[in-house]
Formats: sequence, C-alpha cells, structure tokens
Amino acid sequence: MFSVKPMKPTFKSYLPPLQTDLKKCPQPPIKKLEARLLPGEIVVNEVSFVRKCIGSDSSHGDLWGKLICTNFKVSFITHDALPMQRFQVANRLLGEHDVPLACVEQVVTVNDAKGKQKVLCSNQKLKFNPTELILYCKDFRIIRFRFDEAGPQSAKKVCLAIAHYSQPADPQLLFGFEYVGKQYYVSLGERVNGVDPGGGLQMPLFDRPSEWDREIKRTGAAEWRVCSINEGYVVSPSLPEYFVVPVSLADQDLKQYLCFFTAHRIPLWCWNHPNGSALVRMASISDPLQQRKLDQRICSAITKSHPQRSDVLKSDLDKNLPNIQDIQAAFVKVRQICVIEPFEESEEKWLSSMESSRWLEYVRAFLKHSAEVVYLLEGKHVSVILQEEEDRDLSCVVSSLVQLMLDPHFRSLTGFQSLVQKEWVMAGHRFLDRCNHLKKNDKEESPLFQLFLDCVWQIINQYPAAFEFTETYLTVLSDSMWIPVFSTFLFNCPQQRTENSMDFAKSKCIPVGEEKALRFPPVWDWSQQFTPKDQALFNNPMYVGKGATCVQNGAVKSFRRTKKNYSSTLRGMPSSLRNILMDGHDSLTLTRRNSLVSRLKPDFSQIREVVESPTERFFRDWVSRPADLQGMLIPQLLPSHLALWRLYFLRWVPEASIPKGGPVTAYHKLSQLADEVEKLQSQLRQYKGATSASTTTSTPSAPPSDHSRMYFKAGSTHESSSTPEYLSSSFPFSPVGNMCRRSILGTPLSKFLNGAKIWLSTETLANEAL
Repeated sequence: MFSVKPMKPTFKSYLPPLQTDLKKCPQPPIKKLEARLLPGEIVVNEVSFVRKCIGSDSSHGDLWGKLICTNFKVSFITHDALPMQRFQVANRLLGEHDVPLACVEQVVTVNDAKGKQKVLCSNQKLKFNPTELILYCKDFRIIRFRFDEAGPQSAKKVCLAIAHYSQPADPQLLFGFEYVGKQYYVSLGERVNGVDPGGGLQMPLFDRPSEWDREIKRTGAAEWRVCSINEGYVVSPSLPEYFVVPVSLADQDLKQYLCFFTAHRIPLWCWNHPNGSALVRMASISDPLQQRKLDQRICSAITKSHPQRSDVLKSDLDKNLPNIQDIQAAFVKVRQICVIEPFEESEEKWLSSMESSRWLEYVRAFLKHSAEVVYLLEGKHVSVILQEEEDRDLSCVVSSLVQLMLDPHFRSLTGFQSLVQKEWVMAGHRFLDRCNHLKKNDKEESPLFQLFLDCVWQIINQYPAAFEFTETYLTVLSDSMWIPVFSTFLFNCPQQRTENSMDFAKSKCIPVGEEKALRFPPVWDWSQQFTPKDQALFNNPMYVGKGATCVQNGAVKSFRRTKKNYSSTLRGMPSSLRNILMDGHDSLTLTRRNSLVSRLKPDFSQIREVVESPTERFFRDWVSRPADLQGMLIPQLLPSHLALWRLYFLRWVPEASIPKGGPVTAYHKLSQLADEVEKLQSQLRQYKGATSASTTTSTPSAPPSDHSRMYFKAGSTHESSSTPEYLSSSFPFSPVGNMCRRSILGTPLSKFLNGAKIWLSTETLANEAL
C-alpha cells in the first residue's frame, strides 16, 4: 500500500472569524417569577410549571407560570399575557391573577387518573397527588389550575397550604394584623413616615363624641344628646363607646335599664326627620316582666324629644322580615343559578329559577318595609323604633334604607360611607361571623350587607340622578369585604377590634405608644386600593346634588329645583296597581309560601272596590308629583320594577358579557358629556374672572382640566368619541381567566355540584376517605 499525502486546503477566507465568546454576547436577562409582597406578607409555599385554565373547552390560551400561596393571597405569576383581555380595574393591593385567601370559599383538588376529587379543609390530609386545583371564590369567581408538568409533591403542598391559610382558626391569624403592624408601626412606637391609618379621611368614623354632635346638629335633633357611659366598653361590648340618647334619659337611668335588654343593647338614636320624628333602633327586652314598664319609659322619653309630642310606634323586624338563614339560602341559590348552572338554558327556565331562589323577593321585602317606616316618619309624623332580637342584623339594613330614602345627604359618596360606618360598623354588625372569615360556623354566615347593597342598587336603578356614586362603587365595596386589611369588615364590633389588636401588639412586642392598640385603616380611604383615575369610576355623571352647577344666561349658578327640572318617568299607573306597600301601618307581614309574581299580581276585578287606605293615599300623592331628587325617594316595588343586579352577579360569566354593550355604553357617553360641561364651565369662569379682574372681588380660577371627576374624558380623537373596544357589560371587570367551569371527570360541573349547600357538598366530600 502506498501512503497518500493529504491535500492542502486551497480555499482562503477573507471574512473575520466567527465570534464564539459567549461572554461578549450579552443575553437578555430572564425575569424571575416572584410575587409582589405587602408589608407583613410572607411566602408559605409555591409550585412552578402550573397552567392556569382560561378556556372552558380546551387548553388554548391557558397561561403558564408559578402558583404561590402567601399568608394573604393565592398568587399566580406569569410572563404570558391574557388572551382576549379587554379591561380589568387594577387593585393596588392585589395583582392581576391574585385571590385573597379570605375570598376563597372552597378548595377542591382533583386527580384525573384515579377519578377522585376532594374538598380540602384546614389541617386535613390529601392521600393523592392532585392534577387540578379549583378555587371557588366568594365573589363568584371559579379559578382552575392544572399540575400536569408540576412536581407532584410541590403541587400537593401548595394545595394544602391554601386550604390551611384560607381557614384561620383565630381572628389574629387574619392577615390584617401582620399588615397593620408592619405598615404603620416601627420599633420606636411611631407610625411609619407619620402615616395615620385613615387619618386623611374627610368623613366621620363616629368614634368620637364630636362627630356624633355634628350629626345631631346636622339633623336638628335638639332634644338628643351624646352618651358616654360605654367608654371602655364597660356597659356593652357590642355597642360603640359613644351613642345618642334622649336628653330626658339620664345616664343613671340608662345604667338601670340596660340589664333588661338583650346583650345590654339599650335603644340607639339613628336619625331625626325635619318634622321632629326620630328613627330609633333597639334590642328586645329579655325580661318579660319588665317589658311594659320599659316600653313606657323609653317611648315616653322619645315622645318628649318630639316638638309635637307625637306617638311612638314599634316595628318588630324579626316577625316581619326574613331571617338570616332564609337570606343565606336564597343567596346560595342565586349563586348556583348565575354561576354554576349552564347559562345557555332558555330564558324562561332561567327566570323561573331566579324567582324560585326568592332573592328578589327578599330584596323587595326589605325595600317595602323600609318604605312603610318612611311613611310613618314622613306621613304620620311619628317616631319609629326598629326592634330586633340583638339589633345587629336586620335593623342595620332597614335603618340604612330608611335614611337613604329620606335624607339626600346619604346619597352622596361621603354621606353614604358615613351611613354604613354609623349603622353597620359602629352599631356592631357581625361582619366577622356574617362573612364567615374564620370558616367556623356556616349557620352564622349571611349576606346581609350584600342584600343591602342590592337594595341600594334597585333605588339607583330607578333614580340614577339622585346618587353621586355608581354601581361600580357598590360592587367594589362588596369585593373589599374579602380583603382582610380594613377594620370596616374584619370584626363583629369595635370592642372586638380593640381587644384583639391590643393582644396582638403585646404578643408581637409592637410598641403602639399611647394608643394601646393597633389602628386598622378603614376601607373608605380608596387610595389604598385604586389610583385617582380608577376612583373616577365611582362618580356618577348624572348626579344632581346640592353642589351641582348649571349655566343660565351665560352665568354659572347653583342648581335650583323647579318643576321643569323634574322627570315624571315610571309614572301614570293607577294607585291600586302601583306601590301597594301595605294594607295599614300595623300589617308589616311577609307571606312566604306563594309565588312572588302571583302574590303581587293585581286583581283587576276588585280595583274599583278597594277602599284606599291612608298609606296608599300618601304614596299615591307622592307618585303623582314629579320626583324631587333632593327629597324623599320611594322605590317602585312591582316585579317589573325590580331587576337582577347584573354587574354584581354576572360580571364573571362569559356568556352574559355583551361586547360594547350594557349600561356602560351610556355611562361612557354621559361621562364624556359631563367632562365637556366641566371644561366649558372652567373656561366660563376664567373668562368671567378675566373680565372682572379690575373689581375688588375676583372669581377664583377653576381647577385644571386633569382634575375632572369623570373617568372617560371628552376629546376630539376617534377613539374617545366612539365606544372603546374594551367596553363590555362586565366593565370594569373581565371574565377572562376568572370563570372556568369545564367538566370534571367527564361529568358536567352543574351535575357534579348539584344539591351542594355551598358550592360543593362538604358533608359528602370533606371527610371522604381517598
């Protein structure tokens, strides 16, 4: 064999050598998937390679990321963008995919291979590795996560952590305590940066005698005074430290009477009518032997406070209104109909199911009863006592609605918030129990505050120009109940807040200085949750309040109501068919067996034979006159006048969302119109100020245009003049990623959840041996 020499390469490259040094080619940094934590918030457990389900039928559009459980929320972190995302209001305390643990109703784990599912409770074991996690939320969301690519043990641990931390065993385990301790206090016992929780509010919290004094003067209740016998909560733990009582009742008399009232809750003043009639609430008298004697003394004191010494009538709310269990059962049925059941069913069947839930029937019952009390105060000039067993539930709803109907101050944003603070928070409504924050007793849970907000929405729906705030505000206020950092919705009474915050401060060695207890921020400081721009969604462009202005003959003047300014819509029906509120002021009963529609359906054959009662005559006279938006407002109560609050109940349902439709389209146009009017008024003021600059009194300049109260601004661009693409009937919320009801294990979700007491049947699933 001859060896052959290898041939020399003859190709010569004239290009520079290819750069292979990776250090000289910087790669774009990969962002870590980390949760944004609030002060006092810590990560408990997490799992990567999790898929959040977006679509209901396929995995197309699903998001990949990390699922994190903290002591405050369930957080899903992803680099992916939501498909078909239109718009969703951003909360400063929560991320786009975050769910507060207090908002989690049930935690359900599923294993596809074994065909098993389990409702997880606190401190419970899980005997299988979950392939799917479903969170049922109190705000009606259903959120699903898949663990197909995640580590089995990590997925199991994060599911158990969510179940455990969403069901705290003690109020001090709620996140608000850690948050307040770290956010507002430092080691020297001073507030961080001098921040005072809620210190910048321009509304009363009714925790000081001076604020009650101002309310007495505002309503002209000259014969009533502030009482301080409960300072330090020595008399009753559920009453506020300061409240209002008749001048003729001495502190010594009150201390003598209180032992005969349930939970020592003596009568509390709510409000005074300009004619001198008073609205009072009180608990029942526990000693039957003292019933007549105490009734006479209390009624005598209230009578003396009236200028005409008018009578006092008592309304027993426990006998005349649904109880908290009935309200809870109706709410669960509405949730089942709106969220769980297939939305594609016929309209007739869906409406029939809605009627059978009795939710709107109960809404009507509270509106009707409140209107009856309005008649007694306004029409008969008598004082009214609202009596309930403990005076902490039904009386909160009725007293608030009565004041809302009679006093236009409470239809402003600040006034409405002060109303809730006065009649719910300080009066001792059991928010901790009724919201079931601790998941201890389902029998104590009841959506009374949601019912109240629904009643308010019904009145707004009929008289939209009479309220400064919008239904978006009411919805966001309801959602804030599940963010456990605000004192407003976290406790059963002010005393419980004080006691628990003192104990927590001592156990954590948090120096609080002279306050002795942590001060939780109230929900009314909306800058904690939303930017000023997003807060503009709360403002109603149609509102006609005392401070409203109009332009007449080129001059800006305060709005003065004449008959030309009124609207007489929804009028003209015979009085026998409209607002048949009651047969007499003593018949405050609620029939419960017959259908709502059949019970309210008028008998045309007997219309002419009905003798008009004084109550009917009062409401007929009121309805025959144009509505005064700054006067008394009575809601229409026929079934055709009451509607389902769609934004609250159906905002997450994709099938119910109407692109570029719904009430928001009118809100968009009206906001632009109101913004344009504000700009014209500003220009008019500037022109008037320029022309009168030589005079001694100059008109103050208007605020800059960017201080407009409206969310949608007037402009000349095509986008601002037409309906934006992101608007839908769910605005400012989005159902994308918040409602996933795909079938489980081949079974339709509606059937899987059929008969569930609350979402899923905890009786059959919670203790199931898996």
